[in-house]
Amino acid sequence: MKKLIGKTWKFGDNINTDIIIPYRFKSRTNDPYEVAKYCMYGFDPEFPNKISKGDFIVAGKNFGTGSSREQAPIAIKYCGIAGVIADSFARIFYRNSFAVGLPVIEIDNINELVESGDVIEFDLNSWSIKLRKNDTTLKGKPIEKFMADLVKSGGIVDYYLANKHFPW
Repeated sequence: MKKLIGKTWKFGDNINTDIIIPYRFKSRTNDPYEVAKYCMYGFDPEFPNKISKGDFIVAGKNFGTGSSREQAPIAIKYCGIAGVIADSFARIFYRNSFAVGLPVIEIDNINELVESGDVIEFDLNSWSIKLRKNDTTLKGKPIEKFMADLVKSGGIVDYYLANKHFPW
């Protein structure tokens, strides 16, 4: 699989799903492209218009905390963000991201190593990122092969459609 390349948008710790996609917008529709129009609305209502397709969100600890709404990773993916790199993720957000095919990678202290606007490469084969500003490669925390396969397939539905079964 090709490497994903884009610039970063940096956020802090404890980014809540209600900030990623406020309930008042999530409850209007199940259309992922409509939900994506409100991605990161709690920080900047114009966020989806500012990013370029293929950009990345970088955050600190506990990204995606709060409610278990799967619309949060859907909003991020469908607004054009290629992936999220964080020190850590809230468990349900992390699992929902794999289910919808949004690449997420945990790298300790990433928020200290990246500034908004830095260009990075996300290698889905080695589950690592490369910081172009200093040619440093950072390996993400290990994940199960099945989880990587979910992301590479586009999510759990696409995985099943392609394989007609799960590996268990």
